[in-house]
Amino acid sequence: MTTLHERPHTALLVIDVQNGVVAGSPGLADVLANINTLVDRARTAGVPVVWVQHQDEELVPGTEAWEYVPELKRLDSEPLIAKSYPDSFEATELEDVLAAHGVGRLLVTGAQTDCCVRSTLHGGLVRGYDATLVADAHTTEDLTAYGAPSPEMVIAHTNLYWSNQSAPGRTAGTVRTADVRF
Repeated sequence: MTTLHERPHTALLVIDVQNGVVAGSPGLADVLANINTLVDRARTAGVPVVWVQHQDEELVPGTEAWEYVPELKRLDSEPLIAKSYPDSFEATELEDVLAAHGVGRLLVTGAQTDCCVRSTLHGGLVRGYDATLVADAHTTEDLTAYGAPSPEMVIAHTNLYWSNQSAPGRTAGTVRTADVRF
């Protein structure tokens, strides 16, 4: 029940599943399989698939680290949003792309759970979107050396945390790949 009343459609966001972002992430093969399942189902249903690609001093455009993992294939007809901030809406054309497709509901997948995925979920919700995290289609790197919880704990906590989010006139929450309905 988005607050963007004239935008009844859904989009699938695939955030930053780039070589330099997901290398060594736990459960990556399963996450990639789930994202591929969702991409295939979205395409079949005519739901826009929007790809987001981070760039900064470590993820330089044109480098192998910046490239999307080879297991995921974007169609030339699918939007690719270049970003430089964790929130995929911040200083990008994402809002324009979603508005052009009449999108008011987001299904979010990708990396990294505790940074760009979570920032984009919040960014969408505060901008009036329904924002749903696909609980088994996101991952993050191991930052335990810096005092962070294990990646598995970060993923589990984010799923728990987002399953209890809400805002006036908007829905949030989590869903498993098998339960996604386009």
